[in-house]
Amino acid sequence: MALRVEGHLPFSHRGRTRRTIAYRRILVPVVDREISEQAMAIACRLAAERRTSVTAVSVIEVPAELPLDAHMTDEEEQLKPVLAEASAIAELYGVGVEARTLRGRAAGEAIVEEAKQARSEIIVLSAPRKMRALRRVAVFGSTVEYVLKHAPCRVMVAAAPVSP
Repeated sequence: MALRVEGHLPFSHRGRTRRTIAYRRILVPVVDREISEQAMAIACRLAAERRTSVTAVSVIEVPAELPLDAHMTDEEEQLKPVLAEASAIAELYGVGVEARTLRGRAAGEAIVEEAKQARSEIIVLSAPRKMRALRRVAVFGSTVEYVLKHAPCRVMVAAAPVSP
């Protein structure tokens, strides 16, 4: 599926002319290459339109029994290639990127808090979809659902194919 992002062309809506929305503060939570590559590419296309940059974040979920600043070097090392991949995608689009790691008890809460602090105008995230056996309805994971409910800005979800 190809996403077409129109540039500065106005479009007509019930006789009125409106311009496409320009996002200057774009937040992209990244998890791994397969899941996050599409979201990062979409965010970079949006950023390239207005010559702005993207903030790519990965979240370390810290267990409740540990302090938020606990040493979690293994988790930090696992996220370095994920953030490096996000930076490489941004470079392909000629877009600047600030890549960093966040810490929180739950990924969704950390993403929403970062969006508030950074005054993000849009969060672009990818989400694997899972099939619920009882209802046979594809749903997003709990992190995406939390972000959709609590984000202080627009949220764009790039959905992956349904997985069993």
